[in-house]
Amino acid sequence: MLIFLRQRIRIAIALLKEASKAVGQMMSTMFYPLVTFVLLLICIAYWAMTALYLATSGQPQYVFWAPNTSFPSCEAVPVNASCDPMAQPTNSSCPGLMCVFQGYLSTGLVQRSLFNLQIYGVLGLFWTLNWVLALGQCVLAGAFASFYWAFHKPRDIPTFPLGAAFLRTLRYHTGSLAFGALILMLVQIARVILEYIDHKLRVAQNPVARCIMCCFKCCLWCLEKFIKFLNRNAYIMIAIYGKNFCVSARDAFMLLMRNVVRVVVLDKVTDLLLLFGKLLVVGGVGVLSFFLFTGRLGLGQDLESRPLNYYWLPIMIAVLGAHVVASGFFSVFGMCVDTLFLCFLEDLERNDGSAARPYFMSKALLQILGKKNAAPPAGKGKKP
Repeated sequence: MLIFLRQRIRIAIALLKEASKAVGQMMSTMFYPLVTFVLLLICIAYWAMTALYLATSGQPQYVFWAPNTSFPSCEAVPVNASCDPMAQPTNSSCPGLMCVFQGYLSTGLVQRSLFNLQIYGVLGLFWTLNWVLALGQCVLAGAFASFYWAFHKPRDIPTFPLGAAFLRTLRYHTGSLAFGALILMLVQIARVILEYIDHKLRVAQNPVARCIMCCFKCCLWCLEKFIKFLNRNAYIMIAIYGKNFCVSARDAFMLLMRNVVRVVVLDKVTDLLLLFGKLLVVGGVGVLSFFLFTGRLGLGQDLESRPLNYYWLPIMIAVLGAHVVASGFFSVFGMCVDTLFLCFLEDLERNDGSAARPYFMSKALLQILGKKNAAPPAGKGKKP
């Protein structure tokens, strides 16, 4: 059992080293999170502008208003009555009487239509955000898959793997990504509705109802995590073989279930490595910013910052920014590991090391598994 587990750990470490080589060969992938961030900002900004436009598209209501209605001359004035803003009262006996904007009407057919449009806008926001995240995962998976299935590395790696994967994904896999994003969006909307119901009924709930509500929320949380896991691996299979979402999700799930021990070991090793990496980056930035803003670096009067009355605020901002940047860059490495892992499993099942079907894995993985290629043909660089 220990030998079996040790081999799985060695495979996980070899895959992590291979992922480091893949990222080193395609450094442009490290900056792709910036593209995802910009696309997310565009989606959120478009939704915000649309929501504001709809919120101000109702029928405006104007009423009479006076600064002091206690004057005897203002008693006969119909304060809060509807008025025409284009015809302001000029000869009124009530001082300061004006026709002012009160708000937009909240009743009627038009207002109900605007409310429905706001709901559609929220649904569209969830859908587009999930689609943008799916696009990033599929593009990165396509780039890293081209690295694995290159028989002679780095000679057979495409010239612009990230750009080619981006164009290929937009051209052929937009619908598959939208379908996966739709499934995830439905689960997220169900969670939002459940949270809203829980918030409204929290005062009147008894302990039994709270327990049931908590169970429902836990089940939906677990379902969302499972859908994200399934979608992530489905997008990798889409990037490798170009099949539709349902077929890719089925193939990815069955492939992982046939190698569940390797999945668990690789997942834990990768999570531990990424955690240590984030802690190292965030901790290093925090310590450096602390010495910088407190003037303890000893850089000289020209380079040191002026003394701050409260230096913890810029330190916390620097740490938060470092966490965001580190999470984005380490997510690329995590996607690389997952992609190479699925490619590795596919390579094991579809190839046997013969001249017709050679292994595409690295020599380190071949040595760990005790396998070898019989006679690797020159120029072999296509996917099996």
